[in-house]
Amino acid sequence: MKMVTGKLQRELKKRGPFESIQQEVVISLLRTNDQFQYRFAQLFKEFKLTRPQYNILRILRGEGAPLPSLEIASRMITVAPAITSLIDTLEKRELVKRRRCTKDRRVWYVELTSQGKKLIEKMDRPNLEMHSKLVGHLNKKECRQLLDLLEKAREGIQRR
Repeated sequence: MKMVTGKLQRELKKRGPFESIQQEVVISLLRTNDQFQYRFAQLFKEFKLTRPQYNILRILRGEGAPLPSLEIASRMITVAPAITSLIDTLEKRELVKRRRCTKDRRVWYVELTSQGKKLIEKMDRPNLEMHSKLVGHLNKKECRQLLDLLEKAREGIQRR
């Protein structure tokens, strides 16, 4: 019986088949994520930002008001254990500013500066173009199917 190799197996130059379809799915997701992350990292590098730094600016703009640093951390797309150092860097560039909460001195509020707002607005168009480059070949129905499947995968992780 002839063994059929999939595109991912050939792409990775994997000699044997995957142990299971689930393994192939996870590795395919990781490979796709890596390629997406690399392209976004290149884009953000043009603006002298990292992906997590951009994410902080995006969260602050979306909220439209100062947020506690731990709230920002909870909204990050990727886990950012070093939220304080990320905010430090953005503050040094005058893209955000911090102020201590008057009711609880342990809490720091972070807000977007006008310079930070200008930078993220400047990034809007290239960012949307990147989304289009990465998945623009999928139609709306395919995008919805992919979103539904990814949500279902995350729900399975959260239940365990």
